[in-house]
Amino acid sequence: MNRTAARLAIGVMISAMWMFGAESSLGTWKMNLAKSKFTGTNVTKGRTDVRVATPDGGVKATQTEQLTDGTSRTINYTYKFDGKEYPVTGAPYDVISVKKVDADTVAYDVKKTGGKYHVTGQSVVSKDGKTRTQTAKGTDAEGKPVSSTMVFEKQ
Repeated sequence: MNRTAARLAIGVMISAMWMFGAESSLGTWKMNLAKSKFTGTNVTKGRTDVRVATPDGGVKATQTEQLTDGTSRTINYTYKFDGKEYPVTGAPYDVISVKKVDADTVAYDVKKTGGKYHVTGQSVVSKDGKTRTQTAKGTDAEGKPVSSTMVFEKQ
């Protein structure tokens, strides 16, 4: 009986470490434009993401991107993996919510409160931790369909 309980406890601890261990998306990521695909107008032609852990178990993200019309923007937000909405600055959307799917995958939802912009997607870090693929689909600020697959390489 004690042996079964010990095995169960070890299994639970290993599972918890796997689910809540170090976030695989932390670090600096640069978009590989040649491997990325977009629909819509004024899409990203370059982007760097920097993600750092916060003391409360969340993630602080800064995205610096260049658009095809020559403009650039810096998007900032901090979130936890609880599915709640968190504020975003510098983007065409003003809130983000994020949920952990597994150790290397998160699902996200971004939208403009009271607007037409609404995009959902997921971000998956490769098993070797060197590549992150982010897919998204939804509507832009004008209500037109948009989609993207962005491939990032860890710096």
